[in-house]
Amino acid sequence: MGIHVIKMPDIGEGIAEVELVAWHVQVGDVVAEDQVLADVMTDKATVEIPSSVAGKVLALGGTVGQVMAVGSEVIRIEVDGAGNLKPDGAQALVNTAQAAIKSVANVVPDEATKPVVAPAAAATPAPAPQPAPVRKENGNGKAPAALVRAPGDKPIASPSVRCQAWDLGIELQFVPGTGPAGRITHEDLQTYAQRAGQAPAGGSTDQRYVQRVDEETVPVIGLRRKIAQKMQESKRRIPHFTYVEEVDMTELEALRACLNAQHGKTRGRLTVLPFIARAVVLAVRAHPQINARYDDDAAVATRYGAVHLGIATQTEGGLMVPVVRHAETLDLWACATEVVRLAEAARSGKATRDELSGSTITITSLGTLGGIVTTPVINHPEVAIVGVNRLVERPMIRNGAVVARQMMNLSSSFDHRVVDGMHAAEFVQLIRGYLECPATLFVE
Repeated sequence: MGIHVIKMPDIGEGIAEVELVAWHVQVGDVVAEDQVLADVMTDKATVEIPSSVAGKVLALGGTVGQVMAVGSEVIRIEVDGAGNLKPDGAQALVNTAQAAIKSVANVVPDEATKPVVAPAAAATPAPAPQPAPVRKENGNGKAPAALVRAPGDKPIASPSVRCQAWDLGIELQFVPGTGPAGRITHEDLQTYAQRAGQAPAGGSTDQRYVQRVDEETVPVIGLRRKIAQKMQESKRRIPHFTYVEEVDMTELEALRACLNAQHGKTRGRLTVLPFIARAVVLAVRAHPQINARYDDDAAVATRYGAVHLGIATQTEGGLMVPVVRHAETLDLWACATEVVRLAEAARSGKATRDELSGSTITITSLGTLGGIVTTPVINHPEVAIVGVNRLVERPMIRNGAVVARQMMNLSSSFDHRVVDGMHAAEFVQLIRGYLECPATLFVE
């Protein structure tokens, strides 16, 4: 038998370290060749680390949330044959194990040599350690220990106690019990209610507000950590300013309904997003300084002819920005199809690094939760982001008459080092013109 060490692979693109976000195996597990051992996260994407051998897991090289350098040890696996660990290292492990066995034998020589005999009856497992009990004084001067339950444990109480708790508006999960096995009594309820200010000592009130003192500590790791770092970097480096404009989407909505009725079954249904993407593609032609990335260390702004459109997408792990590459070459349906594909890849964790990097300008939308105004954070190192707010029907005055119109706000942020306020306003007004007269989206 030998030991095979798997090290953190070089993922490329100059990445020197990654964050360990999940283990798929534990010490003692038997793994097969090509089985996924762990997930690590780069700046953008999650990468699976597979096993190159079959064998038994001996040791894990890190903990979830730990940042590991490329080339560091990920896992040790016991394999048939020599393995890839140097003989000196393997011998050191053997020596360590033998020394440990000898030390145990020296401490308890009799026990170490005794044969293992099965017990006549199954032993009762040792109870899990409990938190220190909270002492509660009662009327006769005694102090029974009140059992505090761990999160998720079901409280024990009689039906009458549960009824009283309902009347008091108290959640039994937070009430320490002094009865047998931590059972909650009527006295426990009264004591808890008095401390929480819910009831006087002599009776109860029908209040529905309970003072809570529970806390939860949530580690910021994985994608959540990357989002936090990215947002902090964007706000620290970029002097944002936000420009908001309302857009009359009535004509565009009518066109969209017509296109969906004619082609929805064969080419797919269109949302508002492909129209906005097309408007952005046309608007940056007149304002190339907005379709750009700014290197603030070198003080160089790079303008792009290609429009690599970032689409902010919410996933279970947090916000990701997949990229529609060369959006300038896509018609409405091709753009819609690519947006759906990338969103599904991001939400399923299958988006590649290339699909999550390289955007030149970003669109962000909260859909029906879009609100009236937002102040979107620029996706560093870009210099602009177009925010889409909720589309609602509102009364508007047109030609002296009050009419119902489909209105939507655009909340867009810009890097004031690269984009002047006047140019940002002209850019947004150009987008507005395309959306309010949607025929111009298709006239070159």
